[in-house]
Amino acid sequence: MPGGAEGAPAASRGAAPGPAPQSPAGLGSAAAAVPAGAGLGGAAAAVPGGEGSGGAAPAVQGFGGAASAGLPGLGARSGAVAGAGAEPQVREGAGRGTAPQAPTDTPVGGDAEAADPARRDTAEAAAPAPDSAGATGATPAAGGGPGAGDGMNRRRFVARVVGGAAVAAAAGTVGYGTYGVLRGPRVKRVTVPLAKLPRAAHGFRIAVVSDVHLGPILGRAHTARIVDTVNRTQPDLIAIVGDLVDGNVHDLGPAAEPLRGLRARHGSYFVTGNHEYFSGAQQWIDHVRELGLTPLENARRPLPLFDLAGVNDVQGESEGHGPDFEAALGDRDRSRAAVLLAHQPIVIHDAVRHGVDLQLSGHTHGGQLWPGNYLAELANPTVAGLERYGDTQLYVSRGAGAWGPPVRVGAPSDITVVELASYQA
Repeated sequence: MPGGAEGAPAASRGAAPGPAPQSPAGLGSAAAAVPAGAGLGGAAAAVPGGEGSGGAAPAVQGFGGAASAGLPGLGARSGAVAGAGAEPQVREGAGRGTAPQAPTDTPVGGDAEAADPARRDTAEAAAPAPDSAGATGATPAAGGGPGAGDGMNRRRFVARVVGGAAVAAAAGTVGYGTYGVLRGPRVKRVTVPLAKLPRAAHGFRIAVVSDVHLGPILGRAHTARIVDTVNRTQPDLIAIVGDLVDGNVHDLGPAAEPLRGLRARHGSYFVTGNHEYFSGAQQWIDHVRELGLTPLENARRPLPLFDLAGVNDVQGESEGHGPDFEAALGDRDRSRAAVLLAHQPIVIHDAVRHGVDLQLSGHTHGGQLWPGNYLAELANPTVAGLERYGDTQLYVSRGAGAWGPPVRVGAPSDITVVELASYQA
């Protein structure tokens, strides 16, 4: 409501004779001219200092309706306008009689919240307080506090660095594991003492080759590397204990061709693995014979110093050509030492029953890569290396190739030279 309407009645109540009534009118005009949000100071400045007594009190009451709407701290300022005790100071939020109502119209240059403290207080109460999510904002104004954005950026940076390092480590491990397969197997040497081995056989060397897995990736060059490595060890006998190929003779015959170059004083021997039966075992048995190797199909070959026997892989049972220990070992002289070639370590208990002194196996790849080592441990009595089962010893090679991805982690490929030792030496 305009200040002039309030000012006229205020001048008629208790006004002094003479020209004094013009001052309240002027005060009203000044109050109307000053927006409520501007505060009381502007309106009070229009009141002459001499009007602080008597008649000025009603003017303050009338003016308080307009001024208090714009300024919550009205009491202190009203006392200043009242002058020398002419009007008691008005406490904030309290007035004389009925509380004055704020004008319904928004003053010029103000807004609804500035004109109405109650509306402003309600809006402030309704505004949600910043939560923990807001406290982590990028700017202090959002409630995050100084340095909140820096903390988030730092955590993001650390996470990215750790993630990048993990990816780089994995890539490096896989790369090194692939390189280890493609460069070819390394030579591993193991000495195995046998109680029945005669002194003349002391130091007899058997080169054990398993799990070459010739295929689309590991081809002729891989075979050539294996043959060169074996020949450099100058073995007395070569034993290929299964899983030579992953495919048929038509496709992989050229890849196996370098096997013709194997050289050993007592010859080269071969037994089937489970992958030969996936590819067609009989065709490979016939083909390796053409390459100069001697297949041992549930058979025994008496050598001058000990017996060498070989059994088919257990996968052959699906074709009626599984391992037959009676055929290979049943009628032999048990006073002689016996070395058995068998692809899978799981037949070790049959070997123990038939008085075998040493079984040479592969199949496990030593686990090849994590977590394959745990799976290999569940399926095999020995995953890699030499272990004893009663009077029989079992040696398991990690293999010279790889199956599936050409990667090895923690289980490097090998060609093992087993050197037999005699207790009589």
